[in-house]
Formats: sequence, C-alpha cells, structure tokens
Amino acid sequence: MSKHVAVLMGGVSNERPVSLSSGRQCSDALQRAGYRVTDIDVGFDIAERLRDLRPDVAFNALHGPYGEDGTIQGVLEFLRIPYTHSGVLASALAMNKHQAKIMFKAMGIPVTDHLIVNRAQVARAHVMEPPYVIKPVADGSSVGVFIVKADMSHPPQEILREDWNAGEEVMVERYVPGRDLTCAVMGDVALGVTEIVTDLSFYNFEAKYAKGGSNHIIPAQIKPEIYDKVQKIALKAHAALGCRGVTRTDFRFNDRAGVDGELVCLEINTQPGMTETSLAPEQARHAGHSFEELVSWLVEDASCNR
Repeated sequence: MSKHVAVLMGGVSNERPVSLSSGRQCSDALQRAGYRVTDIDVGFDIAERLRDLRPDVAFNALHGPYGEDGTIQGVLEFLRIPYTHSGVLASALAMNKHQAKIMFKAMGIPVTDHLIVNRAQVARAHVMEPPYVIKPVADGSSVGVFIVKADMSHPPQEILREDWNAGEEVMVERYVPGRDLTCAVMGDVALGVTEIVTDLSFYNFEAKYAKGGSNHIIPAQIKPEIYDKVQKIALKAHAALGCRGVTRTDFRFNDRAGVDGELVCLEINTQPGMTETSLAPEQARHAGHSFEELVSWLVEDASCNR
C-alpha cells in the first residue's frame, strides 16, 4: 500500500502565494509517483487537522514564518508524524539570518559585516556607510529588502510604511557587488551551482517569481575552483546548522575583488522553492533527478527527530 502523504502548503506568512505554487506542483508530482496525497492549506488549526488525518508523512511545502522557522516542525514532532526537510533547531537558526551568520562565521564560512537595528533608527540616518542592504531578520523571498546605493543621501523611508509586518528589528549588511550564485544540497551531496541573472535592480520578489524575471545559468560560468568552493561552502553551511533533506545556500561573488574575487555566503534556505522551475529542482534535474524523483526522495527521507 502506498504511503499517505499530507502536503502542507499556503500558510499565513508573506510567502503564502509562493508556498501554494510549490505545494500544488509537489502534490501533482507525488501523485504521479504513486503516493496517496492529501493537500492541506495550513491554518492555525493544523494540529487538529493532522491529528484527524494521521498521514504517514508530512511533506512541508511551506515558506516563511510558521512553516520555515521551526514552528510547524515542532507541531509535527509532538504529533510524531515524519516530515521532510530540516528539523526544529536547524529551521529556527536558518530562518533567523543574524543567528545563522553567527554560526557561519564560527565555522569559517565567509559572510558580510552586518548590524541589527530598529527600523525607525534605520530610516533616520545611515547606520552604515553606503552601499548597504536592509532586510528583515527572519523573512524570505526578498520581501522587504532595500538596496541603499552609494549616492543615496538618505535611507529609504518606505521601511516606515504602516503595512510593514516583518518585525521592528532589521538587518543592515554591507553590499557586495557582483554575481548571484546559489547551490542546493540534497542529503549530503552538493548539487550544481547556478548563476542568477536579472535585469531588475536585484534578485527581488519579482525577479524570483514573475515570468521572465530572471535567467538561471547552470552550470554557472565561473572558474572551476570557485565552483568547487561554492559547493564546499554550501555543504559546510548545511552541516553547520544541522540541516536535513534539501537546502539551498545563496552567495554573492564579486569577481573584480582581488585575484580570486570575494565570495560571501548570504543565507541558507531550509525550504527552498519547489516548483518544477525553481532553483533547487533545476539543480536536481541537472544532476539527473526528475522532479518526481526529487519529491519522492524527500518523502522517503522524512523522519522525526531531525
């Protein structure tokens, strides 16, 4: 008898639309692979719904707070339902960019200098010499990200808007010019390295999800030693936080800085986008794994105590 898989999608974060897209495509692929699937649009009654359903596995296709920060993982641990991707601690650490960077720095992983500052203070005056980046401490999909360029005399005032819901503390980090690189890890294997190219100001929400917003070049056209370095750091970041399943680590590479350039790790995603054209599935396909094989691998890898 085939496993009964509950695909958790939607949720209550800013990334709900992205999660619905990921969840639906994962659900379709799991059904094609022969699993019995129930789709669940996750709300605050999720514990009761899962207790009634009692699936064999929960496939976590949630993004953002509640789904990516250890919260849903804790619920699943209490219910003793095996689940995909990373566990409680790794998810919580990775979601909080400040805590993740502390861990990365301790492990010798190159990161950018950063400050954690109240957003009112950030809006008042430059707290760091421009250029720099302002971003939420714990959110994803480039929601609420601002690039403050060198010629800007004043910080962006949009950070004070009334509909801001990404916390009062924000991260301000040194801007690294150059190229966007990313590398997924599947289990204990680093997949290919992708360069993300966009005509927009940076790899923002529109670049990530709008049709034609960005181009993905895999394998990235970089020196072999840099390609290898990206893969090794992605594996190291995955291990440093105790991640499981599939993750994706994002990098910035300034190939004009010195002889070898400057490579910095920006963050690790424990719940990377999971549509067929998302970066991690593209990299899995480049390594010879179809989308159905990837989601099936995640289901078979599922467990508690992750």
